[in-house]
Amino acid sequence: MPTHDLIIIGAGPGGYDTAALAALCGQSVLLIEKSHLGGTCLNCGCIPTKALRHTAMVLEECRSAMEAGVECGAPTLHFAKAMARKDAVVDQLREGIATLLAKVEVVKGEAVFVGPHEVEADGHRFSAPKIIIATGSRPAVPPIEGAELAMTSTDLLSIDHLPQSLTIIGGGVIGMEFASIFNSFGVAITVIEMAPEILPGMDADVAKRLRMLLKRRGVNFAVGARVERIAPGLTVSYTAKGKPAAVEADCVLMAVGRRPVVPAGIEAIGVELERGFIKVNPANMATSADGVYAVGDVNGLCLLAHAAAAQGRRALGIDQSLDIIPAVAFTIPECAMVGLTADAARANGINVLTGTAFYRANGKSVADGATDGMLRITVDADTRRIIGCHGFGADVSMLVQEVATAMSLGADTVQMVGAVRSHPTVSEIITDALANLR
Repeated sequence: MPTHDLIIIGAGPGGYDTAALAALCGQSVLLIEKSHLGGTCLNCGCIPTKALRHTAMVLEECRSAMEAGVECGAPTLHFAKAMARKDAVVDQLREGIATLLAKVEVVKGEAVFVGPHEVEADGHRFSAPKIIIATGSRPAVPPIEGAELAMTSTDLLSIDHLPQSLTIIGGGVIGMEFASIFNSFGVAITVIEMAPEILPGMDADVAKRLRMLLKRRGVNFAVGARVERIAPGLTVSYTAKGKPAAVEADCVLMAVGRRPVVPAGIEAIGVELERGFIKVNPANMATSADGVYAVGDVNGLCLLAHAAAAQGRRALGIDQSLDIIPAVAFTIPECAMVGLTADAARANGINVLTGTAFYRANGKSVADGATDGMLRITVDADTRRIIGCHGFGADVSMLVQEVATAMSLGADTVQMVGAVRSHPTVSEIITDALANLR
């Protein structure tokens, strides 16, 4: 039976990044993947949606070209070409991952635990003193009558024609990204969200302003709404504010979260589950079974690709901080966050100050014709340390990333204001938000 120093199950960001790093450090690494290299993120998640978002952004630029003094005629979307470009982007990045894994043995097959330190895949058994599970997650399908009639995000990324209308159940990151993209493609969109506001976890004012912006662009919303059933003919019945309502569309997207993909045989070797996720020690990602670790979506700590890669480094014993994890929703315009909202901080007994700045007051944003957006920074009033940053607008992810880096370094408001930012740049919005702390 082949023996390695390390076996990793799953070749998504948490798997392939960890495998490449371990091999670079001289370990004998076996990586097992049942489908394509790159996992959900590359093949049917982050990357293909961003490729389609690029097409949507180009369409928006063309539509507003005359405002900048450029006449180019009404743009026409060639959906088949956009989908082909999306596939080409994925193929190119898969090749890049294969190159990254040059020193890693890769086996295609579904891994099953057959012993404490043994797995079986592709008809062979393999063993290692350390095994890392990085099997990710799949779209969640709630127990709604007719749920089988809806598409998942994976299905929607494989359609061969553009629908005229689309109902999206779920106003989280996945739902709102698809709402933005297909709205730009000219599809009639309705979003149904159970929570009081879209993008739960985001600053409520930021989320509301983004929703109102998308509403002005033609996206219909039903928030605080509960879906009752999906009927043949793709009619979604729901209840909002105590009143029944229904919407019919060509397609229905189910975007209500994700569920872990857990390898077979793990409970027999003593791996404990919690709410369906693999329970781990956050200090080192160790499970309850000796020598078995779990990183990424499968452990439920943080369902983000970059978090999975960071957890993988911690599982290898590298001193990797997991305290500050930024997140981005690539809506149009994009939405980003890091740390606590002001309301969450107050709920934790923290005395806070908040500072807000708007894109419409920023020179670069006005010059670019991208004035929709805002940034809100939350500060611990006692220590002057930044504890959160939320916003939406063009390239807001870069602003939030700068704040996230400052938070990781423990910077206070004096140090942040003291940093000189180029003029005119969007980064000056950070300075403005800090100047408005109240």
